[in-house]
Amino acid sequence: MTGPELPERFDTPGGTVRWGRLGQGRPVVLLHGTPFSSWVWRDMATALAERYEVFVWDLLGYGESEQREGQDVSLAAQGEIFASLLGHWDLAAPDVVAHDIGGAVSLRAHLLHGAHYRSLALVDVVALRPWGSPFFRLVADHPEVFERLPPSLHEALVREYVAGALHRAAPEAVIDRLVKPWLGSRGQAAFYRQIAQADQRHTDDIEEQFEALNLPVLVCWGEEDAWIPLERGEELARRIPGARLRRIACAGHLVQHDAPAALAGALLGFLG
Repeated sequence: MTGPELPERFDTPGGTVRWGRLGQGRPVVLLHGTPFSSWVWRDMATALAERYEVFVWDLLGYGESEQREGQDVSLAAQGEIFASLLGHWDLAAPDVVAHDIGGAVSLRAHLLHGAHYRSLALVDVVALRPWGSPFFRLVADHPEVFERLPPSLHEALVREYVAGALHRAAPEAVIDRLVKPWLGSRGQAAFYRQIAQADQRHTDDIEEQFEALNLPVLVCWGEEDAWIPLERGEELARRIPGARLRRIACAGHLVQHDAPAALAGALLGFLG
């Protein structure tokens, strides 16, 4: 149940981001999505670290990174942070693997902020309109109401929400670990803050530029993704010149848990 350690700190105007690295070799950077953290990459980071130097980090307001009132944790802010973080790491052109909103973050950093990648793997990512579930829209309209939920109701809601990302049933310990950063008064406020700031305009800004992407791209998608259907992944692969599509059987949105061996095989083949 242990994940990659994040002993390092990177200070941003919005707060401190935590990060870590493991392994040696060509650099590979892993980006997580919402409402997750770098912990979802625990198996993948270990597998990739046998061949590569793997960098992991928690988005601002997520996981072990700082959570505080008034933070800008939008996709626009995260894209700028990621571009700055690559400079801090002195990585000129790493391979990048991104999941969920990590896809939008990596694409914004590349297309709007000049971040260069050797290759880009997009795993069940947020990239094409429309996105945002009815639950997302409800929270966005009433974040202050959800922030005042009794802690027990909030935890039950988050647990049910996270479970929806999985196709295979997960042990309670896995759900516990995924939910943990969002508990307590600070975590509860942070959970609804990041949803309230998840604005589709931050992918609308870049969607028309996907056809100009000029780097190797792999699109991986869980065939049973209940959050972002496979059809969206197929459309994304069509939009990006030369992109390869890898469908992952028996996997939902959180492919890292549902089919870690299949995803690791796809990533290792692509990176190699």
